[in-house]
Amino acid sequence: MIKPVAISQFVIWAGVVLALASCAGNPDPTFENFTPKEIYDRAEYELETNDPEVAARYFGEVERLYPYSEWAKRALIMQAFALHRNKDYEESRAAAQRYIDFYPADEDAAYAQYLLALSYYDQIDDVGRDQGLTFQALQALRTVIERYPDSEYARSSILKFDLAFDHLAGKEMEIGRFYLKRGHYAAAANRFRVVVEDFQTTSHTPEALHRLVESYLSLGLIEDAQTAGAILGYNYQSTEWYSDSFTLLTGQGLALEPAGDGWLRAIYRQSIRGEWL
Repeated sequence: MIKPVAISQFVIWAGVVLALASCAGNPDPTFENFTPKEIYDRAEYELETNDPEVAARYFGEVERLYPYSEWAKRALIMQAFALHRNKDYEESRAAAQRYIDFYPADEDAAYAQYLLALSYYDQIDDVGRDQGLTFQALQALRTVIERYPDSEYARSSILKFDLAFDHLAGKEMEIGRFYLKRGHYAAAANRFRVVVEDFQTTSHTPEALHRLVESYLSLGLIEDAQTAGAILGYNYQSTEWYSDSFTLLTGQGLALEPAGDGWLRAIYRQSIRGEWL
């Protein structure tokens, strides 16, 4: 990735800053009389002095005035970076996508794709937000992982992919708990089933199994409740959720063992074979 020039190098282009000093008080300066390097250096100065909004605008001027130059290519990826730093995620994503479209084989294409993914990922911290962003983040992060597996951004993308995946499971759990508290046991069980079937590798699976025990007992589906407890005992015996399910089931004289032919019985068999953990 092309990184901003360190502030210690300011003296190298102090003349440029002085030449552009008249632009400082003007939000829309005219750059036609300056070289692409001079405009680029000024943009980096603004970025280093913590004004990413102005920096992004100046980087954009390089691309506008010198669209076919090497400086335009450098400015485009830096514009995407500055926009992201300013939390202007939609514009950052657009700039990153332009870079990928124009320079797909360039060494910074991996970073552009990573910035594009971050433009979604950095908006999903709150589990209650629109999960469409989470799906888009997962798709974009997967692209980084698959298209640029040897890049320095692949490992970070894998970690963020796992966290985003956990967000989706967390949303299902949140809705399931809502239904459970209000006595809508079938609706709750359907949400917890999604977590167990589709988000098995997330941190929410043990609780989802326990909530299935609660929901199925309330619905009178004893065999399904027992099987959910058996899976907990096989894979998550050290968790509090197993302890709670054990107390709940044995308190009603029930064993934590697979029973019946429901969907959980297939999950239990997968656990025994080591195909599902």
